[in-house]
Amino acid sequence: MATAPHQEGPPRIDQLGSINADGSRRAIHPSDVRGRFITWRRVAFAVLIAIYVALPLVQVGGRPAIHLDVEARRFFLFGATYNAQDFWRVLFLLTATGFGLLFITAWLGRVWCGWACPQTVFLEGVYRPLERFFDGPRERRLRLEGAPWTPGRVARAVAKHGAYVGVSLLIAHAALSLFVSAGGLVSMVAGGPGASPVAFTWAMAVSGALYFNFAWFREQLCVVVCPYGRLQSAMQDDHSLIVGYDARRGEPRGRLLKALAKEAPARGDCVDCRKCVTACPTGIDIRNGLQMECLACAQCIDACDEVMDRVGRPRGLIRYDSLNGLAGKPRRMWRPRLALYGALLLVSVVGLVWSLAKRVPFEANLLRFQGMPYLVEEGRVRNQFELHLVNKNPEPSTFTITVQVPASVQTVIPQAEVRLASLENFRVPLFVLAAQGQTEIPFTFIVEVTDSASREVKRMEARFLGPPTQGH
Repeated sequence: MATAPHQEGPPRIDQLGSINADGSRRAIHPSDVRGRFITWRRVAFAVLIAIYVALPLVQVGGRPAIHLDVEARRFFLFGATYNAQDFWRVLFLLTATGFGLLFITAWLGRVWCGWACPQTVFLEGVYRPLERFFDGPRERRLRLEGAPWTPGRVARAVAKHGAYVGVSLLIAHAALSLFVSAGGLVSMVAGGPGASPVAFTWAMAVSGALYFNFAWFREQLCVVVCPYGRLQSAMQDDHSLIVGYDARRGEPRGRLLKALAKEAPARGDCVDCRKCVTACPTGIDIRNGLQMECLACAQCIDACDEVMDRVGRPRGLIRYDSLNGLAGKPRRMWRPRLALYGALLLVSVVGLVWSLAKRVPFEANLLRFQGMPYLVEEGRVRNQFELHLVNKNPEPSTFTITVQVPASVQTVIPQAEVRLASLENFRVPLFVLAAQGQTEIPFTFIVEVTDSASREVKRMEARFLGPPTQGH
């Protein structure tokens, strides 16, 4: 996984910043920047990582906030319980997420990539700080690329990659805890790999993928693999918010000392310091215009603003703006593209809310026994049913079964009260008997199931079948 030594040169718009002219891989070493955007991004990273770690730890209603027990087909989400029959609700969740990304991208550009994507959050919030801790600032890291492997450099490399492996293991096990719960994860770790071979293999595979990605592959995932970045041109327009360079103000660019010379021609505000280039995590030159590799991370904005402050010129040479704004044209917020994406997002969110609101605390389904629809024995007609109960409450509950039939009809319920644990199911046989000649057949009857936990009652209508009553 070695990379070629860093070859300095101006980034080209027709070539990836992480690729040298000879096709070899160029390691990207962004410089450290200070400013308002990097400060807010670090706050966002810390909050998102804290939420990720807390989800399997925080208890809601006696259960983890998120526990996706795929093996048992039980899902606990923020105090609500779901089973496999609720999977259709995922359709609304996926469409809401998809249309939400379309809407946000058309409005705010790649704000997701630069501020909330897990790739960015963990790379910029965890792995790069570790790299800076062990290898120092950008200039020192560049010198190390061509330096000989001394015992000190080897020790630092081993410590750095050991930290990478440790963090990758922690992230992978935090992901695993979403599926086995925090308590289950502790038991698995205590039991060793032999006690949970599938979970152990899964955790090691995810850890290896994380290490490969964040230790070496890095920005290639965004600019080569991720389809979202390649769809930007289709989702954005001239009014979408992007990170851009104000060429009208910055050009012609030139070094500050040359610009101050009396015989020098008029210069723009760009002093060609290349701070925006060295700060870029994908190695592009934002002054070349909007590019697929731009993640809208705003590190070039902070770097340029710091330079503008030093030379006494106004901030905003590189800024969040639209293509129209950078060209001096008005930017429209509402436009047909955004209205369409917003309408689709609203429909998806309404559908998701409706599906969650329609969730019931228990399921009760009355099914007729397979085979003959009825039996006639000793002058009585018998219908056999099966009541399938599923407790979807987060706690145990008792279900009471009652049947409303004509006075001359007899019902037999072997178990009229059933106590079920959360997401436990049970099948109750139900027999309905009617004497021939005393009851008009066929007829309709009602089965009621009452949930003691939610006090909800479900009424089911069924049809009693048999030989028609004589004269009817």
